[in-house]
Amino acid sequence: MAEPIRVGIVGYGNLGRGVERAIGANPDMRPAGVFTRRAPSSVVPASESTTVRGIDDLAGLQDEIDVLVLCGGSRSDLPLQSPQLASAYSLVDSFDTHPRIPEHFAAVDASARAAGTTAIISTGWDPGLFSLQRLYGEAILPQGATHTFWGRGLSQGHSDAIRRIPGVAGGVQYTIPSEEAMARVRAGESPVLSTRDKHTRECFVVLEDGADADAVREAIVTMPDYFEPYDTTVHFITAEELARDHAGAPHGGFVIRSGTTSSGTTQTVEFRLALDSNPEFTASVLVAYARAAARLASAGDHGAKTPFDVAPGLLSPKSPEALRAELL
Repeated sequence: MAEPIRVGIVGYGNLGRGVERAIGANPDMRPAGVFTRRAPSSVVPASESTTVRGIDDLAGLQDEIDVLVLCGGSRSDLPLQSPQLASAYSLVDSFDTHPRIPEHFAAVDASARAAGTTAIISTGWDPGLFSLQRLYGEAILPQGATHTFWGRGLSQGHSDAIRRIPGVAGGVQYTIPSEEAMARVRAGESPVLSTRDKHTRECFVVLEDGADADAVREAIVTMPDYFEPYDTTVHFITAEELARDHAGAPHGGFVIRSGTTSSGTTQTVEFRLALDSNPEFTASVLVAYARAAARLASAGDHGAKTPFDVAPGLLSPKSPEALRAELL
């Protein structure tokens, strides 16, 4: 039996905790430790056997780790951490600022190729699984239109962006899809929809003592990429209300491709996710791609990759023979 894949977890918030759980659900993997910017003694992992060390301890541990799973935020963590750590380790991340994926890929690719490592970026469900569905839809139905709807659900990346604004003590953001827009797409109309037509964003924010609510609201609604393109509502609440009403992390969404294969013949493909826990599901996707990254690195296939570049069979712990017999 092959040795288990040793997975290091960089960051231990909701996503990092989900990654630890997901590793535990995969017998061919084991945790190689949590690496944190916090004081290691302040971090309590789910399993007593999981070690916790400072992120600086990653220097020189290549012989103990096969792949890192980076669990930081896309706004300020991953743009720095992914290229830096790819210079020493194979890794996966969940970078999800869509307009900046090409530049993130280029930075990580340069680092990984120089070091001979493998880095799969922008994994998760969007980008990630939804990206694959968009690709499949366009390839199969070239005459048509694709629409992606998110929510209703709590966005980890957007919530993290809120919490990094000066004056914010805590907060979450929900993405809300337009039922009217979805109905039109499902009916095969292929409407032209703007970003604002498809979703709204709703934020619930706890202010630090003495913070200027108007300044915080303005910082949120004008934030490029995250909130500026949308109609955004900001509610200020207490820490008690945040803990009571917004402790869960549900999410989900739809990718719908409608097209024609001949005159008057309409085809529609729809992929849906309904998630009780966004971070736990995202973590499960990251761990599957960590398996793929370790396999590609072992085969000498180095540089940056995206989900488009990874064969589906590499995600599964099963052998190619088993996959052909059981799933094909």
